[in-house]
Amino acid sequence: MLKSLFNWRVLLNLILAAGVFVGLIYLTFRWLEIHTHHGDEIQVPNVVNRSVHDAVKILDDSGLEYEVDSFKYDPKYRPFQVLQIYPAPGSRVKNGRSVTLKVNPRNWAPVSVPDVINKYSGLGFQRLDQVGLKVGDTIYEPSIQKDAILRILFKGNSIKPGTKIPRFSIIDVVIGSGPMRNIGIPNVVGLTVKEAKALIARNLFEVGIVDYEDGGSNENDIVYYQDPASGDVRDQGMQIDLWASKKTPAELMNKINELNSMYRMKIDTTLPPVRYEEVPNFPDPVPVDPVPVTPPKRDVPKNDPPKQNTTPAKSSTDKPKATTTTKPADKPKAKQVIN
Repeated sequence: MLKSLFNWRVLLNLILAAGVFVGLIYLTFRWLEIHTHHGDEIQVPNVVNRSVHDAVKILDDSGLEYEVDSFKYDPKYRPFQVLQIYPAPGSRVKNGRSVTLKVNPRNWAPVSVPDVINKYSGLGFQRLDQVGLKVGDTIYEPSIQKDAILRILFKGNSIKPGTKIPRFSIIDVVIGSGPMRNIGIPNVVGLTVKEAKALIARNLFEVGIVDYEDGGSNENDIVYYQDPASGDVRDQGMQIDLWASKKTPAELMNKINELNSMYRMKIDTTLPPVRYEEVPNFPDPVPVDPVPVTPPKRDVPKNDPPKQNTTPAKSSTDKPKATTTTKPADKPKAKQVIN
């Protein structure tokens, strides 16, 4: 057995096999070095503070790939200025390695306008501030929704909730100032129901009950009666009831007179006006604390011993003294004066 191992032919085969094995390993690692560019490194150029267009051109010339990431907007730097680069400038990377560029965007990141329409202005301002929007001018407009946000304006144009605008943009807000008092009721008699509704809405009144004579709901019917009447003064937001028909108002005079008896009160101007007099307003008396009254002391009679009568007894011979009565002096008579 040992002799066969030391045979020159066996040794030659072993040497050839080892050589083939070592050669395969060398070729494998060599192929990996060529494929992965092992030892072929490139220094990352410094493109910080350059524009993104110049930085991309420099990286292309160096044989490096790049990825652009919009960093948060910083107004201290120019738009599209490279703020950071990863890996850091001066690092050695392989050819074809991707480099990440942090670039200052043109403006703030866009945000969605929150839905604050018809909301109370105080709460709406808080919601706008939370998303990073700044309120510029506050415009008040007559509306029955007092202190409610009616519209949002951006650069003079009305925008809807959900519209994306740059963060920290300045917007204008239109707020309702409340209904106006004692506004004249518009005349809608003779108009179609559709035209009457539009006119009532423009004057900031509400459409109340619409009574169609035929029981339908055709908005092309003619309005022949309204309540309140045109010319009356009401506060904005009040309702205006309408009566409509396919007939003209001249053909419905009996119906109009019937409605007048119901909704138009006649005031008798022949009676004298009632006069009201103001009652003087006297001030309330100042309360005075009562003074305590002490009850008088009652004299307690002393129990003295009975006195003895020392006066002598009158005799029966004593006569009673005559009592004299004095008459009052006569009043002087009034003298009669003869003219």
